[in-house]
Amino acid sequence: MNNINEQWIDLCDAGELPDEGGLYVETGGRRFGVFRLPGDEVRVIDDTCPHAGGSLSAGHVLGGCVICPWHHWAFDVQTGKCPDNERIGVRVYRCRVRGRRVEAVIK
Repeated sequence: MNNINEQWIDLCDAGELPDEGGLYVETGGRRFGVFRLPGDEVRVIDDTCPHAGGSLSAGHVLGGCVICPWHHWAFDVQTGKCPDNERIGVRVYRCRVRGRRVEAVIK
């Protein structure tokens, strides 16, 4: 459901995203991982792994999960949940690609 008061924040050019990988973006003092998935689908999540603070955008995407490069914790890019323990997760943001720009609703 779209809220008329939502503010879409510009994050990056879609062309900057690696194939099936992540890009680190910082805006408003917050850190995000922006990921390109197969079929040019884009997802935006918090960049910081809740386990030890690793940068998730530096990880790789495997089977719909981003794998933290520090200790290999996995987070589903659709839900943000850790498949091994669903009580642990990262925030997932609603996003879109308009023209070539990736935007997300950041609350």
